[in-house]
Amino acid sequence: MTTFWILIASVVLIGLMLIWVPHFRQQRLLTAEEAGVRKQTNLELFNERIAILEKELAESLLDEQEFEGLKKELEISLLQDIKQGSDESLVNTVKPKGLLWPVLMSVTLLAISGYMYQQLGQYENVSNPPRAANPHEGMTAEQIMSQRVQMMEMAVQAEPDNSQAWFNLGHAYITANRFDEAVNAFDKVMALVGTHAELLGPKATALYYKNNQQMSPEIQALIDQSLALDPKDPSTLLLVGMDAFFTAEYQKAIDAWQTILATDRNDIDRTALINAVETAKMKMMSETGMMPTDSVHQGMATASPTVTVQVSISPELAAQVKETDMLFIFARATEGPKVPLAATKLSAKALPATITLDDSTNMGGEVKLSSAKQVEVIAVLSKHGSVKPQSGDIKGSLASVDVGGESVNLVLDTLVQ
Repeated sequence: MTTFWILIASVVLIGLMLIWVPHFRQQRLLTAEEAGVRKQTNLELFNERIAILEKELAESLLDEQEFEGLKKELEISLLQDIKQGSDESLVNTVKPKGLLWPVLMSVTLLAISGYMYQQLGQYENVSNPPRAANPHEGMTAEQIMSQRVQMMEMAVQAEPDNSQAWFNLGHAYITANRFDEAVNAFDKVMALVGTHAELLGPKATALYYKNNQQMSPEIQALIDQSLALDPKDPSTLLLVGMDAFFTAEYQKAIDAWQTILATDRNDIDRTALINAVETAKMKMMSETGMMPTDSVHQGMATASPTVTVQVSISPELAAQVKETDMLFIFARATEGPKVPLAATKLSAKALPATITLDDSTNMGGEVKLSSAKQVEVIAVLSKHGSVKPQSGDIKGSLASVDVGGESVNLVLDTLVQ
């Protein structure tokens, strides 16, 4: 800011100098010229008079003594003329310009500069500099993901033999629900670097999502092949645990996820895995009455208050539901901090469905569903894979539901704009 104003002051100062410096230089030149003209005139008059005296002396009209006396008078007169002030006739002939023009030009320069800056400059931005624009502002999550996928596609087109670029593109395709293209991307990677467990696992995952989170012989064959190559491959074990959890094989899910946690890998989300293991353990206790096979959960009680919700879609919006959509349903306290106390998700293919929320579906925090008397239940049918409602999603909610009370009905009847 300071630098900007210093620059403006410098430009204006240069403009004023271009006006005033020539003015003062003219004054000095006129003064010097005036003095030179006056001196030259006096010398010419002096020489003419001397020549006349010398002629009169030569013609004997003057004697030597008279000549010297008159010459002395002329010299004294010449010295007096040089010491006197300016010649009025010369002043009138060569009169310098006054201050009016430089003053008018200075005022005009300042006025034009201010006007042009106000009309064409960005003076408001100087006081309030604009913030960096968000390149994704106004875009939905689906549009942002599509843009990222396009960038990755351009990267593999530029380097078709870059296995890492194909690998990243495959995972991006999964996130964008483009499962066939994800499978092709992982096949391309294996064609470049060979068959590895860390590639078979993501390929199996893409096929699993394509099959609406249902296991098939093809997917199971890929899982078996992957685990034969690497029994501790995280991508494959994540899929094994997820499928086991959805099919209520909680001990199998716990074993798969704990196998990942037992490794020293740094590229896994340990916090999310720990929460998933705890959720599976609570589910196992609440639904089967069995304790997980670890010492921590031996002897724990199984009973806990629940919230049972029957979720359905309104007839008006039923046509907008796709099998790839995911339903997120969570309960949060009606009093105090609005934090989710329990949550779960399932495929839109399962609607209508009856869902039970309890402490086994805790989000991993210290506050649990059993500690609340009443909760607000919110359901989001997401087309983007996010629990946060976005444009195009369908949602429904119940403002107050008693914990441990009777089953309630929740209808997805609101289209998010």
